[in-house]
Amino acid sequence: MTAMVDLPPVRSRTGLQRQGFIRRLFSEYGQEIIVLSAILVLFVVVTLINPRFISANNLTTIFSGNAYIAVAAIGMAMIIVTGHIDVSVGALIGVLATISGTLAVAGYPIWFAWLAPVVVGMAINAVIGILVAYARIPSIVVTLGALSILRGGLISVTGGTWITDLPPDFLIAQKRLLGFPVPLLVMVALTVLAALWMRYTAFGRSLYAIGGNAEAALATGIPIARRTVAVFAIHGAFAGLATILFATQLQVIQSTVPPNLELTVITAAVIGGVSILGGTGTVIGSTLATILFATIGSALIFVNVSAYWLRAVIGLLILATVLADMLRRRGRG
Repeated sequence: MTAMVDLPPVRSRTGLQRQGFIRRLFSEYGQEIIVLSAILVLFVVVTLINPRFISANNLTTIFSGNAYIAVAAIGMAMIIVTGHIDVSVGALIGVLATISGTLAVAGYPIWFAWLAPVVVGMAINAVIGILVAYARIPSIVVTLGALSILRGGLISVTGGTWITDLPPDFLIAQKRLLGFPVPLLVMVALTVLAALWMRYTAFGRSLYAIGGNAEAALATGIPIARRTVAVFAIHGAFAGLATILFATQLQVIQSTVPPNLELTVITAAVIGGVSILGGTGTVIGSTLATILFATIGSALIFVNVSAYWLRAVIGLLILATVLADMLRRRGRG
């Protein structure tokens, strides 16, 4: 008699393809999926505790009121992907908001008051990029210097005064388009466009190459110095766009640097999955992390917990994210 042999079950090709797709999805967007899941869990839990959490006003505050941080974090994500950092972005936004508001009140065309912060932001950050790329000064040193110059200069010139009587047409962040708040539409559009640009263009892919291994990128012909200047200038443009949303969300502008804004922007990029060592991460993650921060801050209020705990929670998230990134890198090694 012929012996019967039990054979292992044969997996279908569709099942294997599905498993492979899920594995690749978590490999490429694992941190983004975690952040998105955290947002959804928070919404469900806090809504069960306090149903007013999902009111229209609160949702507008979460998604629209923090859109300027998400836009600034897009440019920051690009900077960190290349292996650099910018701690002056908060001071830059404060200066650009003052410039934009002053032009609007002085009677200049509204489009000019919106365009000015983008152009000036690009110019200032291009100079920072030149110092980093060609003078070989570490970006942390250059941007710390820029932080002091911008913050000190702003207070010295304006004395922290308030800019009032802003023209109604200037306040674009208070308007709606197709029934949606303009800041929300701008945040989503810029995130999608930047994500596609980073993934599918030669310039975007070169940023990952520079951050992953600068020497190898140089050997393949990537002009690292020019790319560095360009990405700092692009970061300045995103800071200018963030300024427009920030400066137009209220009826007045205070000529000061928003407190802790640079730390919030950097943290959004890092917790969103951008490796602090460079070479990996997406702008989608930075936008999701911004929404997560806003959700946590709002949730603490609705469950009667001091909002000061938000900083402690963000600090824990930073440590956990950096530790996870280090463990992933060791595992790959």
